[in-house]
Amino acid sequence: MRKYLLSTALLLCLYSYGQEHFAGINTSKRGGILNAVNNPAELTNLKNNYDVNIFMFSTNFANNKISFGDIVNGDNLDELIFTGSEPVNMRVNTEILGPSFAMKMNKWAFGISSAAKLNVSFVDVDVNLGDALVNSGLNSVIGAPFIQTDYNQRAVATAWGEIGLTAAREIYNDETHRFAGGITFKLLFPGSYANMSADEFSGQIVYGPGFVGLTNASANVNFAYSGSLAEGFEDTGNYTQFFAGGLNGFAADLGINYQWHEDGKDGYKINAGIAFKNLGGMTFKDDNNVDNSYRLVVPEGQYMDLTQFEDVESVEQAEEILRNSGYATIDESTKDFKVKLPSVFSAYADVKVFNHWYATGYIQQKLNDDSNNDQVTVQNIVTITPRYSKDWFEAFAPVSHNEVSGFTAGIGVRLGGFFLGSGSILSAAIGDTEQADAYLGFRFGF
Repeated sequence: MRKYLLSTALLLCLYSYGQEHFAGINTSKRGGILNAVNNPAELTNLKNNYDVNIFMFSTNFANNKISFGDIVNGDNLDELIFTGSEPVNMRVNTEILGPSFAMKMNKWAFGISSAAKLNVSFVDVDVNLGDALVNSGLNSVIGAPFIQTDYNQRAVATAWGEIGLTAAREIYNDETHRFAGGITFKLLFPGSYANMSADEFSGQIVYGPGFVGLTNASANVNFAYSGSLAEGFEDTGNYTQFFAGGLNGFAADLGINYQWHEDGKDGYKINAGIAFKNLGGMTFKDDNNVDNSYRLVVPEGQYMDLTQFEDVESVEQAEEILRNSGYATIDESTKDFKVKLPSVFSAYADVKVFNHWYATGYIQQKLNDDSNNDQVTVQNIVTITPRYSKDWFEAFAPVSHNEVSGFTAGIGVRLGGFFLGSGSILSAAIGDTEQADAYLGFRFGF
């Protein structure tokens, strides 16, 4: 499994430098397609009749083990990940918003958007088990640790594409208050998928010269894969097959927006909203589809050699080793399988403090359990963003608490339709943070 983790670390360096995409700019006073990704009802707040997105890119990395300094140094990441006693949690997310268009017509607004998304996650991986599989127990202490967990440990990667169709409408509008509602209907294109998990794992790891063995063990193990990720972990191109599976899924975003108008001015005192996002899922139907569940039982006094997993390069290889060990019996096998999107509830309020100064509060709460084998993962997040906002210039500094990586602080700027920023660069500069992210984009209105 060493190559699996090293190739994941490589992805972090290539694609990731946090978790809320476009932190700070996604609640910008400018409005537009990006705000509608956060809440479809925001499309009624277009400043122009038309809004065009050329390109937007956001990449996030959050974990609870290695720091930004460790990533920059790049030494022994596979060993550092499995230190301490807390289970390993890691989230890598990349989101690309491609060509998109929106228009406003009286009380209505309509939009069409395109997106490509990548999610790579480690969920509650026991450090002793992970170290034994990846590093042959380099971090192990003297003895034979016994592991007992009542949760599902996962390593999962998902790539997919989306086409979004948005409609929003003013519901009520007077001199003081305005309400709007919106919906985005998403066409989903599953690209590639790989999941390895061990639920309710218990067992003893025994170390010897050139040997790492598992005994007195039991677990419910799942291997599921589809598309290019079944073929290998190290080829980064396997993670970019976003639209390879064709149209095979649907989802929806629902939102409500409220504005308290500023008396006699073109602006607001409060712009607030709530949204339910990513309600749906997609079905993987590739020719190489596999979704197999096994019952693993290693009797006491017998040993399964874990060093066999050290250099595997694909889920198929790992499954073959388990199947040939003689300790696993298949419980369930299916070909096509459905994967749920990371459904969340979000709420926000952008409040005018004074003149051109604003402050935004944002909260994101996941609606599903990341430990489920059919689930794309997401974090719970709370963010406060002070901002200075004018028509052609905006500066903001998001401060967040993330479920996996904890405290982060960043900074961003917008010049006309161009923007760039990070939700963690300030915390990385002040001290070592366990999150890194960056984003940029360009759009224009007319």
